[in-house]
Amino acid sequence: MSVQKIVLVEDDEVLSKVMYTELTDAGFEVSQAFDGEAGLELIRSKRPDLVLLDLIMPKKGGFEVLGELKKDPSTKDIPVILLTLLGEDEDIKKGLRLGANDYLVKSSHAVAEIIEKIKTFFSKESHPEGDQPKI
Repeated sequence: MSVQKIVLVEDDEVLSKVMYTELTDAGFEVSQAFDGEAGLELIRSKRPDLVLLDLIMPKKGGFEVLGELKKDPSTKDIPVILLTLLGEDEDIKKGLRLGANDYLVKSSHAVAEIIEKIKTFFSKESHPEGDQPKI
């Protein structure tokens, strides 16, 4: 099996560095962007297996990035997990309605737990008879 590619779009440089290290140590190929515009460009050029997307970012917010990804036929099928501080029900519903596969509130999950959720996500993707995405 080939190495799974992840694009991490996160403007918090400390969290991004920690996530990058943990994900690469777990065997993933990770590319990073620190704002929404750069994230869109990176996603379109890399064609990752998964996008980890923050919502509150400079230049272009995560909801806008997600909406553009899901409207573009070349990127609409790329799975997206929102990784954000916004934990209100309204924000979660909006993210899932726009096409996110999952929604993780940063303050509610340790980095190790997030990595495990990503591994679980990929194991479900390779065995699709399991759980379907939450929508």
